[in-house]
Amino acid sequence: MNQIFLKTEKIRFAHVDYAGIVFYPRFLEMLNALVEDWFEEELERPFYEMHETNGIPTVDLKVQFKNPARLGQVIMKKLWVIHIGFASVLCGFEFIDETGKPILSGEVTLVNVAFNKDRNDIKAEPFNEEMKAKLTKFTIG
Repeated sequence: MNQIFLKTEKIRFAHVDYAGIVFYPRFLEMLNALVEDWFEEELERPFYEMHETNGIPTVDLKVQFKNPARLGQVIMKKLWVIHIGFASVLCGFEFIDETGKPILSGEVTLVNVAFNKDRNDIKAEPFNEEMKAKLTKFTIG
């Protein structure tokens, strides 16, 4: 219990703008990669398998940009669970630099969904007990 999912990321040329700092949409791509890695590595639900019948779309996102990240820096990305709902999970996240200075932080709400065979309809689907137990390990607070 009380685990935080951690991943490092090196800031590459593809991440930065003309000023040499991370262009803000790249941070959202990094967040999505963090969620995808968490689902595969810790929750044993890799996107390449899950997306055959289900999904986990982002339905709410709050971000505060605190400090820039620059080309060549290695940042630490953190993710944890704040609340597990019927079919949703509210996660907190923070990216920090090598000195521990915050770069950005926020919250993301993900909803577990199922879609029909033709993929023309989706609906919220409750987490099963096994998934709830895995998510609970990352609940902080």
